[in-house]
Formats: sequence, structure tokens, C-alpha cells
Amino acid sequence: MSSKKILFGAAYYPEYQRSSHLDEDIRLMRGADVNIIRVGEGSWSHWEPEDGVFDLDWLEPTLDKAYENGISAIIGMPTFAIPQWMARKHPEIALRNPDGSPMPYGWREEHNYSQSSYVFYEHRIIEQIVRRYASHPAVIGWQLHNEPGLRIDYSVSSFEGFKDYLRHKYRSVENLNEQWGLVFWSHELSTWDDLWKPAGNCQPQYDIEWRRYQALLTDEMLGRQRAIVERYRRPDQVITVNAALGRDTFDEGLSAQRLDVAGSDIYYQMQNSMSLKDPEPIDIDWVPAGAWQTALLSDRTYAMKQEPFYVMETDGGAIGGSADKFPSFPGQQRLGAWQMVARGSRMIEYWHWRQTHFGTEMYWGAILPHDGKPGRVYKETAALGHELRAASADLEGLVPDADVAMLYSVNSRWALSYEPPIANDYSQAAHRTRNPKVYDEISEAFYKGVFLTGHQARIVFDKQLTGELSTPQDFATGPDAFAKRYPVLIAVAQYVSDDALLQWLRQYVLAGGHLILGPRSTYADDLARAREETMPAMLGDLAKTSYQEFSALPHDLKVKAENGAPIRQGSCATKWLDYLCSAGSTVLARVRQSAALDVPVVTTAAAGAGRVTMVGTVPNADLAASILDFALPASPWLPEHDFVTHNSAVNAKGERLHWLFNFSDMQVHEQLAVPCTALDGQRVVVDSLRGITLRPWDVAVFKEVAI
Repeated sequence: MSSKKILFGAAYYPEYQRSSHLDEDIRLMRGADVNIIRVGEGSWSHWEPEDGVFDLDWLEPTLDKAYENGISAIIGMPTFAIPQWMARKHPEIALRNPDGSPMPYGWREEHNYSQSSYVFYEHRIIEQIVRRYASHPAVIGWQLHNEPGLRIDYSVSSFEGFKDYLRHKYRSVENLNEQWGLVFWSHELSTWDDLWKPAGNCQPQYDIEWRRYQALLTDEMLGRQRAIVERYRRPDQVITVNAALGRDTFDEGLSAQRLDVAGSDIYYQMQNSMSLKDPEPIDIDWVPAGAWQTALLSDRTYAMKQEPFYVMETDGGAIGGSADKFPSFPGQQRLGAWQMVARGSRMIEYWHWRQTHFGTEMYWGAILPHDGKPGRVYKETAALGHELRAASADLEGLVPDADVAMLYSVNSRWALSYEPPIANDYSQAAHRTRNPKVYDEISEAFYKGVFLTGHQARIVFDKQLTGELSTPQDFATGPDAFAKRYPVLIAVAQYVSDDALLQWLRQYVLAGGHLILGPRSTYADDLARAREETMPAMLGDLAKTSYQEFSALPHDLKVKAENGAPIRQGSCATKWLDYLCSAGSTVLARVRQSAALDVPVVTTAAAGAGRVTMVGTVPNADLAASILDFALPASPWLPEHDFVTHNSAVNAKGERLHWLFNFSDMQVHEQLAVPCTALDGQRVVVDSLRGITLRPWDVAVFKEVAI
């Protein structure tokens, strides 16, 4: 159902403009080879200015004009920002804060997804919009909601629903008491009504079930919306969503099953924050920094369905608020977009086309700035559009390559956000606060090692491996087949693991897979209860390494190589240290925490036809790369310059494409590992079949040629 060509465009909101620019905007879109716009999702009050009074025709001129000019549209459901009349007439819709007070109106997502009044209005507005525009020839798809799962709902209805969820799952309070260990601190229930409210909770088993329930509310909302759209859409129209990965109440693996095509919003820091060597992060905590981030977020989006995906929003100019103005250096937006395409994106859609002159995001950058005149951003966008169009035949059906698989666990992310092994600040006791992003920080440290060694990762959800989540590219065929396809599997911060997953990992190793276990993996069961086995649970006999103690690391520790291991200079253990004890494994590296404590930090052991390597710390970049140096043969495409990276993918014709990305402000020359030719439309200088010159912040795309 998805388009064969790369969709390229921007979110377009004519209703946000003080006067019409439609003709000029469409002319400029054509000049930039834009072929897709996303419309309608931020304007419920425009669709329904009063309760039951609908204005559905205002979008038609935009869709008509777009279609006349070969531009398609995805219509977004406006359900993430409710109109004021609804909040005024139905105060019961408001989300509740942890203390029970209603969340004030004035931002977005202030409403309860499951409240009956909201559900009524949600159904009505979606039905009105989809019935009105399902037959319009410009419309190729529908976006559910917008960045779902932003807030936790502490309302009475949510809490009562949570009790019902527990009652159906556990059947009796006696079973809940036992499973959660509620004898601790006298928390045992005598009736379901004894359950305390989440605002006062300090019990991890309660917390992980509460998070699962909140994610189910989000998933149910997306399921309702899909069912309405499904009733009226044309068979050729897709259903997607623009996920903001990592939201508190969104399980991207679970809710991807509601979609025809997975979609996400991939924002990233630019300027020197985008450097591969020594990036300079800007203090914007929700926007990641580092050259590897667009690849990582793309791989996470691909994992949602194990299929090509859409980037529904990305940097269209300087993102963020009025003070967060760090526009891209020339070439950086092009570089980021090509990285997303190389990792499987079939759509690059900027947020947004024309900068608004009012509202909360008035200073968020766009393709056209406040004066509406095409400038540098437009010119670079147009150049990229021309490239994508010229290369469209070669880009059809791309499947990104992968040398290694990495597990991703939403449940572990939730559990470690509640009981993180790493604090935000060790300098003063008063500042040692929980770090809710610790799971992704640990996972990212290992992903960076894959990235720096010239390899590529396929991220897979733990529940996809065990068959609890279905995927078109079915990973539940068994660990034996998986080991042949992905001979290295990285499982780090895999804190919450049920017995089925651990049995799967055992069989993966015995069948010939190389399992790399990182810190906090296999420590807890599916209810975030510490397991009773010696760690790593159910895998220690294969790893020939165990541990009982562990320590936070306020300071980095230098790593010393042993047994000829390829440990890079500058390798350090950071943030956390498992006190590994070898029982027949080979120690590859160790650290000295004190004169009296020398601890193995990386061990490895053959097991069956495979191998288990244990890493007892969060590695810095050099140590992470060293682990991949050990696990995989050197990539023939490892670039000569350490700020240049490589990706590859195979297209529908079976041809392998290669990308070289220059994440620096230096012009460099790189040799190619195999003979290649540049794709049509590429702005590269080819000296020979095996050489390429990359300008600062440049990217080149090649296709292998037969000799």
C-alpha cells in the first residue's frame, strides 16, 4: 500500500497563515520536487468551531491545488489538541495531575483518552473528516492522532480502569499480594479498593503494571481511530502515525500493529552537535546530539514493523523555542535526510513548510521563514528533492543492511526509569536524582560502537523474538534461523526478561549466535522482580561468568586489555560496574576500582556452537568500538577518516547501494571498498571508480558495479 517512490515534503497548514499563500506555496513546492504534504492534524477547532457545527470544506482548495500539481496528501486526525468549547462544556475530560487536580487547558494533550465524552467527540470528528475526504484523489493516507502517549493519566476513571486491569490479570488480591510481594511495608490488600493511588506509589511492581496499563490506553485510542478510518478509507490509502519514540505511555512495538506503515518524528541537534568526533551537545534534553542519532532513531522506527517506514517530521530549519536557535550548517539537513533514507525511510517530511507568525511554536524553523521568501533552507531542500527524484528508480524497495542485531525492550526502559542504576549527578547527595533516560543511554553507548566500527544494526523488540508481537518479517521463526541471519546479538539493559526470552537467548547461543550481554541484562523478571538466580540469570553457565555485586561509578575508569584482546587506547568503563567473576571464561579487559579491587569488565566464553560475551559496564566510545572489533570482522567499508561513516542497503532490483557521510567541516577524499558508480542526480566528484571527494557535511550515494 505504500508508495514506490520516496515521498518528500512537509507539513502544510494554510489555516495557520494570516493570508493565503497557496498558489505561491504550491509553485515553490513544485520547484523543490515536493510530492507530499501533511495537513489538518492541529486544527480541531477549525474543523468543528462549535459543538456539532462542522466546517469541512476549508481544506478542499489545498487538496485540489496539490493534486493538480502532482502532490499527494496525508490527513492527520486532530485529536491531540481539543477545542476550548469541549474543555469548557466537559471538564471531566481533563487529565488529572498526580495530586488529583485537573490539568489546566492551554497547551495540548490535556485530555483523557478513555473518558466517554472525549471518545464520543473523537469518533464524530474523525468520521466527519474521513467521510468528507476519503474519495479525494490527493489523499493517499491518514495519520492517527499526533505523537501519542505524551502524558500519564491520573484521573479517577484511569485509576478505576487500572484496578479492573489488575483484577482480570491477577484474579484475586491474594495472588496480587504474592506476585508483587506486598507483605513488604504492610502493603497487602484485602480488597481491590485497598489499592493505593499511583501518586503515592514507591513499589516497582505497581509501577511497571501502571505503565503497561497507560500504554494500553494509548493503544486502545489508536485502535479506535484506526477502526473509524478503516470504515471509509480507500484500499490504496495507508494508515500511519507520527510517533515520538520513548514517550511515557506509548509502546511503539505494540501500537505499530495498528499501522500499515510505521512513522516517527526524528529531530536531531545540528551545528557542531552533529559532529562524529567530540560533538558539542546543546542543552535541549529532548533533542539528541551526535552523528549516530538519525541512524539510531531510524533503526528504532524500522523495528516497529521490521519494514520501511515514514519520517513524518524532521528538522525543517532551526527547531525548538525562541532561545533554541541553532540552524544547520550548509549540508547538514541533506546529510540527515539521506541517513534516514539509507536506514529504510520511504518518506522525508519536514516540520514545517511555512513558519507561523503566532502560537507556541512561532519560532520553530520551517522551509520558508517568517518573511516567506525562499532562502538557504529552501534552496538546500529543493536540491535534495531533485536528488531524490533523480535517484528514485534506484531507491525503490530499499532494505537496509545489518551486521548485528540489537534488542530493544520497552518494559526494561520503563523499569529502569523507575529504578535506574545511574543517577543524574553524583557530585552531591541532594542532586542524585533518578535518571529516567538511563535505558536509552546504555543502549545508545553500544549502538555508538556499532556505528563507529563501520557496522550496521537491526534493532528488534524482545517481544518480536518470542512471537508476542507479530511482524511481517517474522523473527519468531526461531533462534536457530535468527543466529544464521544475525550472528551477533547485543542485549544490553535488558533488565526485564521473562523465561521465554531467556530460553530463546540460550538457544540462540547454542545454535551458533554470539550474544553480547551488557549491564543490567536478565536481572529481573517480567514484573521487575529481582531474579533469585546468580546473574546473568539462566545464562551464567553459558557465559562462564557471574556476578553478585555491582557499583555505581561516579568517575570513569581506564580499561586494561588482557589475553591479546583488541582494546582501543582510551577505552574506559563509565557510570556502572558489575563485579564480574570468571569461572572458565576468557577475560578480555579489566579495571582497577581501587588498589584492593581489580575487576574483569569484559569476558567471553564459547558455548555450544556460539559464544557469550559479558560487558559489565557502560562503555565509552572506544571501549564500545573495541567490543565490536572483537565480535565482528573489520568492515571493508570502514572509512579512512574517523569522522566519515558508511551505510548500505539493497534495492528492489537486488543492487547494493552505499552511502558515505562526512560528519565534519573538512573536505576529504575516501577510497571505495568496491567499484561503484554515483547515482543519478548526485553532486559528487568521482576521480575514479574507487575514489570520492566529500565536501564538509556532505553525503555521497553509490551503486556497486560489476567488474
